[in-house]
Amino acid sequence: MIARLLARLAQVFALFGSAVALGVAALTVTSISLRALTTRPIQGDVELAQFGIALAISLAVPWCQLRGANIIVDFFTQRLRAANVRRLDGLGALLIAAMFALLAWRTGVGAFAVHAAGETSMIRSLPMWWVYASLAPGLALAAWIAALQGLLQLRGRPLGPLHGGATA
Repeated sequence: MIARLLARLAQVFALFGSAVALGVAALTVTSISLRALTTRPIQGDVELAQFGIALAISLAVPWCQLRGANIIVDFFTQRLRAANVRRLDGLGALLIAAMFALLAWRTGVGAFAVHAAGETSMIRSLPMWWVYASLAPGLALAAWIAALQGLLQLRGRPLGPLHGGATA
């Protein structure tokens, strides 16, 4: 049940991240076109693109983890038994879960600190804490997915929907 929920959330996050990336692409094309046609681009287009792409990436990370699309170096494990590879994969998943959890936590703490400081973007004067706060959910979801994957692998249980299987 929880595995299906996490898989569905990862899918929704990835779709939303894709929409954000498409929005950034539209913003960039529009700004470049305006710059070429009127010499007046969209003010703050670069900072908006940076914010948007950071958000899109953080929302895609859970889907990447779910699908096992991270870089895997299996040179040293090619000759190991499948059970040993599964254990190492489980340990790796738990380690990356810890990293994602640490990043989510520190990003959340950073959002509070930036909010307290009243920091804004240089051109558009957008509150910077929005950016930090928007990154934390994707990282937290990736941590939950990786942790569950790691536990299942270490217990020798199938990953089911946590390995890109059916989410419905």
